[in-house]
Amino acid sequence: MAGEIVIVTGGAKGVGRYIAHTFAKEGAKVALADVDVERMERTAAELRALGADGLAVPTDVRNEDAVRAMVDRVASEYGRIDVLVNDAGIVPHFAWGVPRWPRIRDMELGFWSRVMETNLGGTFLCTKHVLPRMEAQRSGHVVNLYGGGAPTSSGGACVYVVSKEAIRVFTQYVAEEARESNVCVVAVNPGAAIATEDAPEEARQRMPGPEFVENRFVLAARAGMDLSGKLLTLQDGRLVVEE
Repeated sequence: MAGEIVIVTGGAKGVGRYIAHTFAKEGAKVALADVDVERMERTAAELRALGADGLAVPTDVRNEDAVRAMVDRVASEYGRIDVLVNDAGIVPHFAWGVPRWPRIRDMELGFWSRVMETNLGGTFLCTKHVLPRMEAQRSGHVVNLYGGGAPTSSGGACVYVVSKEAIRVFTQYVAEEARESNVCVVAVNPGAAIATEDAPEEARQRMPGPEFVENRFVLAARAGMDLSGKLLTLQDGRLVVEE
C-alpha cells in the first residue's frame, strides 16, 4: 500500500490505533481523525517513528462541518483519499469487567443518541464526504467496523448492537450505490472482544489484544469488487465472507 492515503477514524487509541499501525507498516500515509487530540498526536508520532507519514486531524465524527473539514484537509494534504476506515465508536467493554450500560427501560435518550450518532452517524457522515472524491477518481475502499453481541437478560448492549447491525445494512446499500464508480464498501468483523491498552490488567491477561485483528483491515482495503457489500472476517490468513 505504499503511498496510498488512508483515513482511520477513532485512530487515537484501541483497535483504531492498531489498525493505523498496520497500514503504516504497509507504507500507507495515514490520517487519524479523533476527538482525543492528545492521544491522537501520540499515535501520529508512533506512525512517523515507523517511517510512515502520520497526520492528526481533530474530528468529532458526529459533526458534519468537522467531518467535511477533515476530509478536505486530508485531500488537500495528499491530493486523494484511497481508504476510509470507519472505526470511531462508543463500545460497551463489558468483557473487561466494567459496569454494564443501562437496560433500555432505564436508558436516557441522550445516551442512546450519543452512541447512535457516533457509531452509525459518524460512519454515515465520513462515508458521505469521502464518496464524491473516491467516485471522481473511480477507485477507493470504505471499510466499516462491525461488532455484535448476543442478547442477555442483564442487558446493556442493545444500543451498541443495533448501531452495528445498522452499519452492516448501511454497508450493503452504499456498496450498491457506489458499485458503478468502482468504490468497494465492506464491513469487517474484528473477530473477538479485545482488551486494548485501556483495559484493566486482569482483562489484558485473559483476553486477546489488538494484535488478534492481524492485518484484516489492510486486506479489506485491497478487497475486490466481488466482495463489496459483504461482511468479512479473517480465517487462516485470508478474508472470508461471514454470513
